[in-house]
Amino acid sequence: FRETSLHTPRQLLSVYAQLSKLRLTMLVMLSATSGVAMSPLPTTLPILLSTALGTALCSASANTFNQIQEVPYDAQMARTRQRPLVRHAISPLHATVFGVVTGVAGPALLWTMANPVTAALGAANIGLYAGVYTWLKRKSVLNTWVGAVVGGIPPLMGWTACGGKLFPTADNPTHFFLPSFLSDGSLGSSMVNNPLGAMALFVLLYSWQFPHFNSLSHLTRASYAQAGYKMLSVLSPKKNTEVSLRHTVLLLPLCSLLFPLSGLTTWWFALTSFVPNLVWIRAAFAFWRVGGEKQARVTFQHSLWYLPIILALMMLHKQGMGWTEWMNGAPQFEGQKSGSAGN
Repeated sequence: FRETSLHTPRQLLSVYAQLSKLRLTMLVMLSATSGVAMSPLPTTLPILLSTALGTALCSASANTFNQIQEVPYDAQMARTRQRPLVRHAISPLHATVFGVVTGVAGPALLWTMANPVTAALGAANIGLYAGVYTWLKRKSVLNTWVGAVVGGIPPLMGWTACGGKLFPTADNPTHFFLPSFLSDGSLGSSMVNNPLGAMALFVLLYSWQFPHFNSLSHLTRASYAQAGYKMLSVLSPKKNTEVSLRHTVLLLPLCSLLFPLSGLTTWWFALTSFVPNLVWIRAAFAFWRVGGEKQARVTFQHSLWYLPIILALMMLHKQGMGWTEWMNGAPQFEGQKSGSAGN
C-alpha cells in the first residue's frame, strides 16, 4: 500500500473530513444538539458545545472504522470510489490511529463535561455503527434497522447531557401533558424530567432514517448489488417502498400526539407540523405506488428539508420559558430547581 503524500495541513484536514463523512457528522451533531435544546432541564453553553464536539468525534471514529473495513467494496461503487482509503490518500494505519484518537477523545470529553451515561451512549454508537451495522450490511437487510437505531441515539445523548432520564423511575415517572382545556395547567418540577420526551426524540430520528435511506438506496441499488450489500432496495424493491411509507406516516402522529403529550412542545406544534408531514407523506405514497427513480428522488429530497424544519418548529413551540432564560439556567416550570438531576 502506497500512501499519497500529504503536503499541507489543509490537505490532511480534508482527508480527515472525508474519513469522518463530514456532512453525515454535521447531521449527527445537529440531532445531538437538538436533544440539548429541547431538554426542559437547565443547561449551559459549555455543555451544549462539548456535547456537539464529543458527538462529532464519536461520529468521526465510527465512520472511519466503517471505511477501513469497506475498502474492497467501496472500490466497486462509483459513489464511494473516491473515498480516501480507496484512492490511497491515507494509509490504513494512519486512518486507524485517527479512528482510535477520535473514538477515545469523544467519550472522554462527554464523560468529563457531561456525565458517564452520555459518554456510554457515544461509545455504544461507535460499536453499533462500526461493528454491528457494518458487519450486517453484507449479511442481512436488518442492517437498515440497526442503522436507524444508530441515528436515533444522538438526540438521547443531548438529552442525558442535561441530566435527563431515559427510563421512568419512582422519582421521574412518565407524565402526559394534556391540552389546557383537559388539565389544570400546573406543571410541577416532578413532571419536567419526563422520559417520554427522550422516547419522542429517539423515535423521530429513528423513523426519519427509513424514508431518507430507503429512497436513497433505491437510487443506488445497482451499486449496492454490485458490491454485495444486502439492502432491501436490492432484494425487495416493493417492500423497500412500503417500509419507507410506513415510517413517513408514523411521523404524523409522532408530531401531532407524542411530542405535545411528552411536554416537549405545546399543542401548537401538532398544527404547524401537519403541513410538512403531509407533504412528505404524499411523496412517500407516490414512491410506494409507482416505485420509480423520480419518486425516490423526490422522497429523498424531501427528507433533506424535513428534519431541519421539524426541529425548528419544535424549538419554536418548546414548552416553557424563552431561550434566554433557558440558557441562563432559569427554571422553566414552577417549582423546578436550577440544578439538573444526574443520571
